[in-house]
Amino acid sequence: MTVQLKMLDDGLEPPSYAHPGDAGADLRAREDVVLAPGERRLVPTGVSIALPDGFVALIHPRSGLATKHGLTVVNAPGTVDAGYRGEIAVTLLNTDRDEAIELRRGDRIAQMVIQRVEYARFLPVEELDGSVRGGGGFGSTGGFGGPA
Repeated sequence: MTVQLKMLDDGLEPPSYAHPGDAGADLRAREDVVLAPGERRLVPTGVSIALPDGFVALIHPRSGLATKHGLTVVNAPGTVDAGYRGEIAVTLLNTDRDEAIELRRGDRIAQMVIQRVEYARFLPVEELDGSVRGGGGFGSTGGFGGPA
């Protein structure tokens, strides 16, 4: 598929896939950022896109940064709707309790995965069809020593 791309900063590399078959294209920081322990910040990427109707871009953390440095995306995955034309920015969070994370302009900070979207037609009903789970909520399947 083809996605229109507008780079808002000529000094940055455009989104790219690191390896053939990768699902996520790397997004880069548009500015230097230092995140203190527990700090979060909205980091611009210098990227604006025009997705075709029926598609979404989902912004995911980069696994290496998350596991090695505790850097994650707050609302993972972030959602870029097909109608949005502004700059993509990523809300990063330093989950490390002791160490700051220093990012430089051009560092890869997140991955953008583009997927097809299904649109639902919502049908009001008096009762929902039954299921095995029923109305069981968070933790209703047990685990972690809790009730089964």
